[in-house]
Amino acid sequence: IDLIVQHIRTKLGQHDLCKIYPNIHVVHTTFQIRGMHTLIRDRDITTPDFVFYSDRLIRLVVEHGLGHLPFTEKQVVTPTGSTYTGVDFCKKLCGVSIVRSGESMENALRACCKGIKIGKILIHRVGDDGQQIIYHKLPMDIAERHVLLLDPVLGTGNSANQAIELLIRKGVPEDRIIFLNLISTPEGVHCVCKRFPRLKIITSEIDVGLNEEYRVIPGLGEYGDRYFGTD
Repeated sequence: IDLIVQHIRTKLGQHDLCKIYPNIHVVHTTFQIRGMHTLIRDRDITTPDFVFYSDRLIRLVVEHGLGHLPFTEKQVVTPTGSTYTGVDFCKKLCGVSIVRSGESMENALRACCKGIKIGKILIHRVGDDGQQIIYHKLPMDIAERHVLLLDPVLGTGNSANQAIELLIRKGVPEDRIIFLNLISTPEGVHCVCKRFPRLKIITSEIDVGLNEEYRVIPGLGEYGDRYFGTD
């Protein structure tokens, strides 16, 4: 009964979008996560502190995303001579970052997945709604891999959709793409999840929405500029 009650409380406490779209997953919020969000959203934080706490949050999102990859059972012999039955990590994996904000997530991915291949997609914004892919460099065998798509902010969803469409054209099955970001907007979630219902989105927080200038509210400003110190 306690387990059932706890499960119901968890479901009731979820963001409404998680009830609508089963393919979006929000990292369980703790005071630590809330505190880190408070710091990186503060406009007066120094660049080194912004990078430090962003990296901590990104690492949590990456670890959560890796938990959604398929695993196979594996047995090992422990130093005591006993047999331990566990799981083996997914071998066919790569990351793809949306330049340039997505590049801030690469170090956390490399720290979790030794020697992982990472591709790049550069999308040029034309106006508020138009997007144009002007460069991409992806692993040759990407169609055989599970892909972790990296971009810290899901705003309108237009850039994400362009990148996802490119991956699908390159032969990556939709259900093998996991989109990792720090914050999402309801508009972006609707835009991506309606179009790609078999893709997974992993985020650490869903914000209020977009304003008239298509800026995330409350948001955290221009993420790439703040992370790389060019604001």
